[in-house]
Amino acid sequence: MRQPYASWIVEGKKTWEIRKHPTRIRGPIGIVTGGRLIGQVEVVDALGPFTPEELLAHREKHLADRAFLLPYAQGKPLWAWVLAHPERYPEPIPVPPRRGRMMWVDLSGLWPDDLPAKGRKG
Repeated sequence: MRQPYASWIVEGKKTWEIRKHPTRIRGPIGIVTGGRLIGQVEVVDALGPFTPEELLAHREKHLADRAFLLPYAQGKPLWAWVLAHPERYPEPIPVPPRRGRMMWVDLSGLWPDDLPAKGRKG
């Protein structure tokens, strides 16, 4: 995930992640940026579909402006992944490089021992 969005998520400033598709994933996920696992957040719901104009009424949740939403949507509906319980780790954890672009990566071998095992995705 690109910065500053990754930091905004683990800091609790961004509670909706805008995507072009819904997700059935629920539970904790890792937030990876720049090859490092910086924290986690829980996916609790997926709302939508929305038009960019509808999403602008909720800007305080996703922090995206019209200049981002309109070209990102490309005339298609968008979805809001609802996020809760953000946590920034005290130290980022290096993530081994993966080939190609990936949405979900199994990070189970990287998670600190004291984190819940349920639903770990990254």
